[in-house]
Amino acid sequence: MGANTKYKDSVFSFLFSEPDKLRELYCALEGVSLPQDVPVKINTLSDVLFMERINDISFEIGGKLIVLIEHQSTINPNLALRILMYIARVYEKIIDRKTIYGTQLQPLPRPEFFVLYNGKAEFPDEKIIKLSDSYENTESLGLPAKGCLALELEVKVININQGRNIGIVNKCNTLAGYSAFVGKVNEYEKEGLAREAAIKEAVKYCVENNILKEFLEQNSSEVMNMLILDWNMEDALAVRYEEGIEKGVLKTACKALDEGASPEFVHKITGIDVQAIKRMYGADSNE
Repeated sequence: MGANTKYKDSVFSFLFSEPDKLRELYCALEGVSLPQDVPVKINTLSDVLFMERINDISFEIGGKLIVLIEHQSTINPNLALRILMYIARVYEKIIDRKTIYGTQLQPLPRPEFFVLYNGKAEFPDEKIIKLSDSYENTESLGLPAKGCLALELEVKVININQGRNIGIVNKCNTLAGYSAFVGKVNEYEKEGLAREAAIKEAVKYCVENNILKEFLEQNSSEVMNMLILDWNMEDALAVRYEEGIEKGVLKTACKALDEGASPEFVHKITGIDVQAIKRMYGADSNE
């Protein structure tokens, strides 16, 4: 097993990069049992990055096309839309385009979508996110609110944090080990350790307790680098989101001032300090 040198693997995609592990994980998620000789064909898109990281895996098994995504941050409500765009690219990859213009029906592996959530924010054991949740209200056009949708996509989000969905996690040794490992990192961080130290201690604990022992012993430095980068990127994304909110608030404040609103009113609707608003207004007036 080796890390992808061209693209940035996550620990999740690195750990589940072998067909046997994916077969075991699929059986746990679906609650089925498949023989070891059932083939698994991995067709992950290496040029379509989720949060600039390869923490997604797509593969074919038993006539199905499975897309798995690990999610460490707060669940994005646009997951279904993002996966719709992703699955279209996968189909383009696995199908000869010339055949879709022929007279024969092109068979397709049936898609199923899973997001494995191990973030710190509270989340239910399982949740279905639908593409149709994003659709605009069509009642104003005189169209029925319900009925057969021309396009739907459902994503099953499964919480794999320590102690959650035990029935699923315990059916896959690799998933159970990964859940325990991430749980240990979070536990050590809560105790006050810096992130790098928490990861080191979690690796040490798991090796000593036979949790992903072989994987961690063989790939400890890669795991360290990947996890540090994984979580640093999660933090960066959160900061970027907060900065986006701040820019939006400032834009609202400036627009309200331009429309003649008083600093006190702008403070009321934005929460920005009145003196800061007055300084902002003065700066704008001098331009």
